[in-house]
Amino acid sequence: SKDLVEVLADTYTLLLNTHVYHWNVVGPLFVPLHELTEAHYRDLFQAADDIAERIRSLGHPAPLSFRQLLPKSAVDEETSDRSAEQMVAHLVADHEKIVKRLRDAAMAADEADDLVTTDLLTARLAFHEKAIWMLRAIIGSI
Repeated sequence: SKDLVEVLADTYTLLLNTHVYHWNVVGPLFVPLHELTEAHYRDLFQAADDIAERIRSLGHPAPLSFRQLLPKSAVDEETSDRSAEQMVAHLVADHEKIVKRLRDAAMAADEADDLVTTDLLTARLAFHEKAIWMLRAIIGSI
């Protein structure tokens, strides 16, 4: 449950950061980044719901507020105005933080024979790894 709450905190914070960038991106990368961030925040919103429901399925309460989640997140809430390239770099770094946490949480769930949680976390890991690739491709970095 602790691992899932942390993954939920990461997911929700990244959802908010992604949505803020969706609203505020400008410049030559506007269209591809606006479209990609929309696809990502929609996926992250559904993921947050799935993760919270898994927490409930395991018999634990879901967090009651973002204020409860934020301190558990490895992802920092966005507070800066950034260029499109800086937004992408920040999103890549956030996704990378989440990938590390997801790997650890998935391995712990697997060791606990919690196959449903393992499957959920593995699917999330695939999303974040693909997001990193797509974001890097937009700015032409490896």
